[in-house]
Amino acid sequence: MDASKTSSGPVASQAAGIELIALTKRYDGGSVAVNAIDLRIAEGSYCCLLGPSGCGKSTTLRMIAGHESVSSGDILMGSRNITDLPAAARGTAMMFQSFALFPHLTALDNVAFSLKMKGVARAERQQQAQALLERVAMGHLAQRLPAELSGGQQQRVALARALMNHPKVLLLDEPLSALDPFLRIQMRAELRRWQQELGLTFIHVTHSQEEAMALADTMVVMNHGVIEQVGSPHQIYNRPVNEFVARFMGGHNVLRLPQGLMAVRNDHLQLGNPAEACPSLGGTVTDVEYQGTHVLLGVEAVDQQGATGLTVMVPEARFAEHPVQPGQAVRLWWQPQQAHALAA
Repeated sequence: MDASKTSSGPVASQAAGIELIALTKRYDGGSVAVNAIDLRIAEGSYCCLLGPSGCGKSTTLRMIAGHESVSSGDILMGSRNITDLPAAARGTAMMFQSFALFPHLTALDNVAFSLKMKGVARAERQQQAQALLERVAMGHLAQRLPAELSGGQQQRVALARALMNHPKVLLLDEPLSALDPFLRIQMRAELRRWQQELGLTFIHVTHSQEEAMALADTMVVMNHGVIEQVGSPHQIYNRPVNEFVARFMGGHNVLRLPQGLMAVRNDHLQLGNPAEACPSLGGTVTDVEYQGTHVLLGVEAVDQQGATGLTVMVPEARFAEHPVQPGQAVRLWWQPQQAHALAA
C-alpha cells in the first residue's frame, strides 16, 4: 500500500466512482480468491459483478465494503484511497442477501438503529427513519416487525436502513436471491428506479445473467478470480470476448469452424436449406421444448472437432409451420455476419 492513503472525511450523499487497482485477495495456504484485478466503476452508475460460484465477485464486494482485508492493491473512492479505512469510514453501505434485519425491532427502529448507536436523540432518528421508509413506500408499515413483512417489504426496509448514513456507494450482495421469481422481477425494477432517483453508485453481486442484464449500466464478468470482460449488457451479450463468456451468458452456440472459434446466437440459427453463401451444419434434433413465444430445439451437430450440442430458438409461428421431432435430421445455417469470433 502506498503512503498517500487518506483518513476518512465527512460522507456526503452524492455518488462517488470506484477504482480497483491490482486488487488481490490471498488466503492462508496460498489460494487466490481475487487476482490483481483492475476496474473502474463510473460515478452514479449501476454495476453488476457477475460470475459462477467461487469466481471472486463476493470477495471483491467485501473488500470494497471493508469487510474483507486486502492482500495487495488499492481501492479508490473518488479522490480517496480507502483500502485501509474501517468499514464505517468508507462512505459505503451494504445490503445483504438475508436482509439481516433485527427480528425484535420494528421496521422504524431497524432503520434508525445506526443513529441510535451514534447517540442521536430518539425523536430525531425516528424522524429521519420515517422519512426514508416513506421514500421506499414503507412508511405505513413502520411499526411492523420483520416477521410481519413480506420478502419484498423486508428488502425495502433493508434499503432504507442502508441509506440512513448517506452512503456514496451502495453495495448489494445477491439482494434478490431470497425472493420468489415473480417478486424478484418486480424488485429488480424497483432497485433500478431507486438507483436512478438517488443518483448513487450501486455495485451489485449476482450469479443471474438475466438480473445483471436487466439492471446494469456496466457488467463485469468474473471467473477464477479474474475479470474476463467488462462492458454494457448489450456489448457483452452480443460480443463475448471468449468461450467462457459466451457459454456463461447463455443464448450462444460455440462452434469450431475452419476460420476458428465462433459464437452464434441461438436465435440466429436457421433451420432448412441455407441461403446462398451462408455456412451450415448438419445435425439431428434431440430435444423440443415449447416456451410460449418460441420453441427451443436441441440439436446434435458436427463441427471441426466432432459432435457438439447446439440450441436453436425458433419463433412459435415458424415452428408451427414447419414442426420437427426428436430424431429428425435437419440443416442449420446462419448469416456470416451473425457469427462472432472468440479469443482462443
